[in-house]
Amino acid sequence: MRTDLSAPSLLTGAPWLLAHKSMLTVNQPRKISLYGVDYVIWKDATGAIQALPNACPHMGAMLSEGWCEVQNDRTSTVVCPFHALPFDASGCTVLPGSGKKTLPQLQPLELMIQGDFIWSYGGYEAKIPIPTVLNEIANQYSFIGHTADRSVKTDLLTMLLNMHDYNHQNGTHRDLFRIIDIEFHQFIDDGHHSQAFYDMPTAPYSLAEKLRQPDLFLLPTTIKAHLENYFPSLVIFHGEMPLGKAAQCHIFVPEAENRTRTYILLFGLALHPLFQVFGSTYLKFGKVVVDQDADILGKIYPDTPQKIKLNNEVGMDWVRRNFESFPNVVEPNLSR
Repeated sequence: MRTDLSAPSLLTGAPWLLAHKSMLTVNQPRKISLYGVDYVIWKDATGAIQALPNACPHMGAMLSEGWCEVQNDRTSTVVCPFHALPFDASGCTVLPGSGKKTLPQLQPLELMIQGDFIWSYGGYEAKIPIPTVLNEIANQYSFIGHTADRSVKTDLLTMLLNMHDYNHQNGTHRDLFRIIDIEFHQFIDDGHHSQAFYDMPTAPYSLAEKLRQPDLFLLPTTIKAHLENYFPSLVIFHGEMPLGKAAQCHIFVPEAENRTRTYILLFGLALHPLFQVFGSTYLKFGKVVVDQDADILGKIYPDTPQKIKLNNEVGMDWVRRNFESFPNVVEPNLSR
């Protein structure tokens, strides 16, 4: 197991959802980052997922910039783009002219595969369990797709505080939703799991605006928010609409001290056939939200002392308390 002095800021020992299987193309290497280390991850034709450190042990080329070679058993190796050295799932290669497999040259990243979900502790000892809620959602809802997969130049704590800042909806996201108020109802604190319930009345779009942009017909006049939170890597927005129910899952991965990856997995339960038709529209709305959050996070002074406290910052307090006490759960001191 790895040891790292940066554990307090990166929460080593927490499980991180690296990807949904749909995000990986068969035999196409992809780079992912976790705890300051880059990895190459790939899916072979059997559906198996592999991950190795991304730096070739020969001269450091990025394996993710190479390709996959399919073997007779339909598994595959990842091939270095510099000197075409193939590495199998255990990190072994065959040197030119030798015809013999080497001992492992790269330490595979341990992955926990649960259905279509690819989790990892990044090589550290597990301190909290993998939440089961995504498996439960996948069993009840249809998977619509993923969107907004991007790295944001911000630390993990700042990213989580933004996601649990219920007051920023009518500022950061005003251009899309025209939110005019936050009517907060309840916050349920259960250690590393919490739920928030609030309504967001919006200024309506005119009929002419909706006719020019039909997607706007899908936005309600009051957004009823039910956020289910699993510290530190997952926030689920549960939404109910005339056409169906949606579970919009926001994922967070600490790529490095000051770089956090985020993306959305969207699941839906159709109550009307048109719900499936508008799946791509719901994904588009989600991407706009993530892009707006990323934009505002690049326009703040992170070390500014907070001299003002707004109402309804209970979610941010929940994040700070869990961050400071991780992996322990201290007695909740928040409003219910």
